[in-house]
Amino acid sequence: MMTRPGGDVVTAAPEFGNAVVSQRSDVLFDQTIPRALVHRAAVSEVFLTDLCTLGDTEFQVGAQWPRGHSFFSLLRPDHHDPMLMAETIRQAGLLIAHSEFGVALDWKFIVHRQSFSLGSDGLRLGARPAHIVLAVTSHDHKRRGKRIAGGRLEVGCYRDGERIGSGGAVWSAVSPSAYRRLRGERADVVTEVEPLAGVSPASVGRDRVRDVALAPGTRDREWVLRVDQSHPVMFDHPVDHVPGMVTMEAARQAAKLAIGRPHALPVGADFHFEHYLETDLPTLVSATESATQRSGVTSVEVVFGQAGRTAAFGTVDLLVHG
Repeated sequence: MMTRPGGDVVTAAPEFGNAVVSQRSDVLFDQTIPRALVHRAAVSEVFLTDLCTLGDTEFQVGAQWPRGHSFFSLLRPDHHDPMLMAETIRQAGLLIAHSEFGVALDWKFIVHRQSFSLGSDGLRLGARPAHIVLAVTSHDHKRRGKRIAGGRLEVGCYRDGERIGSGGAVWSAVSPSAYRRLRGERADVVTEVEPLAGVSPASVGRDRVRDVALAPGTRDREWVLRVDQSHPVMFDHPVDHVPGMVTMEAARQAAKLAIGRPHALPVGADFHFEHYLETDLPTLVSATESATQRSGVTSVEVVFGQAGRTAAFGTVDLLVHG
């Protein structure tokens, strides 16, 4: 349980992915699915390989995590980047919505909440890419007419048949006209900004300036979101707002800075997205070590504020050894 900025209590993450399911033997890992189904411009950024339908609301999604990646990588050479889990869940939700629920490709998706939790052993690099199966169950559907246009996903994550973690997401989709009403004059308008000078890459576990998502702030444990629209992964294609995955990456980096452990492994996160983050407005990112701790893991609460209101908030769980 954590407190929403302003004092409201936020319940713990739903019990995402607790059901034990058997992995189908016919999930394929031979090629990626069409990139349009996961809203990616670059084929190299598509991690999903297959979709098997078990029922109206149960699915298994194949994915392959590469042994090396230009952005989803760690300076420690022995683990996959846990943020691959967050991106894989994001892609799985899009794939299921388009392929199984009939959501049109031109509809806009809104992620209201996303979480994941992984054991460090399941992240260890092997002699080949990791074959991942997400066991996905869809609940609490919202409908536009007869079609599903929102809901909650529970995800169990399996690697080579062994369960390594869980996660989930709450999402909705809106038509182009509804999106224009929602976003007003900012709808589909890409406002280009000059990237701020970032914090030291080494301080956030990075080795390249371009992968830094934070700039120095003026107060202790507070930074400014660094937006670099030329980044080939964080901004795979032009968008009219800061993508959720950029927000989660910035949260990971803020959590590391808050505890001074740049090589800590993010083994879990749970984030709420309440408002769009605009690319051309300053975003303050604050991080505070939580009182809730467990052996070897430090929880950090991270808040994103823009235009005088909280736009996103959540927790990052960092494994500080192991």
